[in-house]
Order: sequence, then C-alpha cells, then structure tokens
Amino acid sequence: MQGAKPPSEPSKMGLWAATSIAVGTMIGASIFSIFGLGAQIAGRNLPLVFVLSGALAFLVAHSYAQLGSRIVSNAGAIEFILKGFGDGTIAGTLSFLTWFTYAISIALFAKGFAGYFLPLAGVGATFYPMGLVAAAVILAFTVLGLLGTKAVGRAELAIVLVKLSILGVFIVLGLRMIHPAWVTPTFAAGHAQGTFTAVAVFFLSYMGFGLVANASENIRDPKRNVPRAIYLSIAIVTLVYVAVALVAVGNVPLADLIESKDFALAVAARPFLGQAGYLLVGIGALFSISSALNATLFGGANIAYALATEGELPRLFERKEWFGGSLGLYLTAAISLVLSLTFNLNGIASMTSAVFMAIYFFVLLSHLRLVKEVGGSRIVILGSIALIVAVFVLLLLHEWRTERTSFYGTWIIFLAGLAVELIYRARLHRRLRHRTAGVGSGTFQDGP
Repeated sequence: MQGAKPPSEPSKMGLWAATSIAVGTMIGASIFSIFGLGAQIAGRNLPLVFVLSGALAFLVAHSYAQLGSRIVSNAGAIEFILKGFGDGTIAGTLSFLTWFTYAISIALFAKGFAGYFLPLAGVGATFYPMGLVAAAVILAFTVLGLLGTKAVGRAELAIVLVKLSILGVFIVLGLRMIHPAWVTPTFAAGHAQGTFTAVAVFFLSYMGFGLVANASENIRDPKRNVPRAIYLSIAIVTLVYVAVALVAVGNVPLADLIESKDFALAVAARPFLGQAGYLLVGIGALFSISSALNATLFGGANIAYALATEGELPRLFERKEWFGGSLGLYLTAAISLVLSLTFNLNGIASMTSAVFMAIYFFVLLSHLRLVKEVGGSRIVILGSIALIVAVFVLLLLHEWRTERTSFYGTWIIFLAGLAVELIYRARLHRRLRHRTAGVGSGTFQDGP
C-alpha cells in the first residue's frame, strides 16, 4: 500500500528534541513518588539501584540502537520483531498490547496531573473536577499533536528543560546537606535481595527510551540520531535518578521516606527548602506529567498509524480525519480519556510493565537473529536476554508477594491480547502490507 508522503527534513525533530521525547517519558510523574517505595525495598542502597538499573537499560538499548539505526519505522519495536520473526501471532499480539498500554499510560498521566493540580489550585480532588482536568489535559496535547512533529518536539524540549531545571534546584541544594553514612551502600545478605528486587522494579522507569524508535520516521538523519538519542536519554535519566536518590535518602531518615511514599520528594526537600519544597515538587510534578503525557500520546499515535498501514492493526487507525490528524491519534486520546474517567488504573498499570518486558525480550531475540544484517555484539545481546529474563522473574515474584491480583492480571492481559489477535486474524483475514521505502517501510537502510 502506498504510504503517506514522508515529512520534509526541516519539519522533522533534531537530536535534542528526539532525546527529550524519551527523557520526558522516563522522568515522568513516578519520579515524585517512587523514591519512597525504593527506600522501602532497597534502603540506603537506592542510589546504587539506579546505577545498576541504568546499566541494564544501556545493555538493552544496544539492540534498540543497532536495530533503530538500520530499520526506520514508527512501528519501532514491533517492526524489529516483524523483521526477526515475521508476520505471526507473536507480532500481532504484541502490536495490540503495545498500543493499548500506551493508552493506559496516557490515562494514568492525565489522572496524575489532576491529582497534583487540584490541591495546588485549592480544589478538592473529587470525581467531577478530576474528570474535567483529565479531559482538558488530554485534549490540549491532542491539539498539540495536530500541529505536527516539530511542534510536539519543541514543546517537549521546553517542558523537559523546565522540569530538569526544577529537579536541578532540588539536587544542587540538597547535595550540600546529605549525610554520607546514610547513602553508603551495604552489601550485607539482608540487603542484597532488596537491592536486586529494586533493580527489577525500577528498571521499568527506563522504559521510555523505546519511544525514540517509535518516532524514527520523524527524526532527521535517523541512522545517526536514533542511537544517539537513545543512549543520551538513558545517560541523562540515570544521572538525574542517582542524584535525586542521593538527596532523598541522604537528607531524610528512611522511616520518614517510607511513611510518605507518594510525596517522598516533598519530604526530602523540607530540610533545605521548608514548606516551599511542597510547592516546588508540585510544580515539578505537573511539568513531569505533562512531558510524559505529550511524549506517550505522540508515540502511541505514531505506532497505531504505522502498524495500521502494515496490517497489524485495523485500517481505521491510519485514516486521516479532522484537521489532518490520523484516526489513530483520536482513538488513542479517546480511549485514554474513557479509561481515565471510568477505571482505577493503578493495578492495571503495574501489569502493563510485563508487556514491555515481553517486548524487550522479543526485540533482543530479533536482534540476535538479525545481527549479521544490523551489526552488534552477540555477547551483549545474550547477556541482555539473560538479564531481562531474570528481571521478569523478579518482577513476577514481587507481584506475587505484594499484589497477588496484579500477578494474575499480568497473565490475563497476555491471554486477552492473544485472543484479540487470533480473532482479528481469523475473522478479518489480516494480511501484512508493506509501506513504500522512505516512509518507514521497515526496509534495511544502508549500513555503516
């Protein structure tokens, strides 16, 4: 099928805009709440946890960078899996699950934005105000998406810079007052299990780097800039996470961080910012959620459109509708809005992490199959596969011990995705279609 005309080079994103898409997603709302949970699991080893999680992310990113530099497609990881495994049940199941998890993530970000915004505005976080704010923020970023790739990239870069500036104030002021003994790692047997469990849990905080691959058709010189943006985004996020963890654990007793899980950074800012710390953290959270929502909506719409043009999702996702936007953009936004208004998504969110782990696993296997065509290190790939399997097992064990419903829900989500794929393939006679080269067809680009 003939694809849409590719964006002209001036309308595409540069390196820093592409990097900000990934950074904006990774440093999302969770950074303002995960440190309390991290203190509970890993104790004073929390800064070390983010070093190890970042190292694991770099290993997995090796495959994304190699594949993304040679296979340019907004289908991203699913295109890599299609190249490695062909058009089968695996690719079809993961296609639907990938798009649906983007919609869930957007709904979570919208509810998170409302949850931070309403208290700052002096309004109670009841059903109707929460719904109104969630709808407004989803609508606002949907409209931004209609303005085009360059507008999305510029907005994301600006929001990320503001967010990093706020976190920079927190880090610079806080590092001067930390207690070194509180952040000195301990390798006693009792702490080792918590440390490795935390690495498995917080590795999921780095999942956003894959969005660079989902925007590769919209990036200038993707052969060079896709790998650079992936590695650069992980480096920035690792530095921020480690620095924030040092300030949080180094300034506040662990018991206080654990007690105030959802507002751990506000508590951590109190020793050097007083009550102003709550306002700073609240504003920073709003910018963080905004950037994550913007990047995820952009990535979700991109992958829906790209997969529809190849037959992996229904064709209605690729149709152009009002104001030139793809129906995939509108459907992603609409389903996210419905989810945000009707469901408590916290339990579902923990389960969707397993979907991303499955995607990583199959991307790594695809890279192993394609290593002769795209390049890369077999040793790094095999090591990454072993680590991903270990992290997935640790994640399931953590769900089993702490939230049994999520454990069962994880497998229900996989079975539901498989059922949708089998019905779609059998009843609608899905066939893989290829887009023309230069429009994200997934054809191999020239090698080095």
